[in-house]
Amino acid sequence: MSRQLLIAVAIVSVGIWSCSSYAAIDSVPNWDVSKSCRGAAEAGSVQDSAANLKRCIESEHQTRDQLSKDWSSFPAADRAKCVKTQTFSHTYSELATCLEINRDLRNPPNSADPRPQRKK
Repeated sequence: MSRQLLIAVAIVSVGIWSCSSYAAIDSVPNWDVSKSCRGAAEAGSVQDSAANLKRCIESEHQTRDQLSKDWSSFPAADRAKCVKTQTFSHTYSELATCLEINRDLRNPPNSADPRPQRKK
């Protein structure tokens, strides 16, 4: 096979694989965030580690609930990409941040003024 044909086959194969992987991310993943929250809680104040763990887990569950409501509003490609970036210690906060950054880069609030706007 010629080099050009091999490259074309590789590009088509990657495109087909990428499209099929996007379809698999049709709902928010179910992750156990206790490991991530435990690490965050232990990094904080030693005296409040149990309370920090509880707050972290509650916050992650609230973020997951909000993601469930908004999930279909994010493009499938962004959902797949952002889920894939969660390889070490899954958190819904990082997933939400990734999705929001991709959305905001695609649709800036005010393209005439690139500076962030403060809420009044």
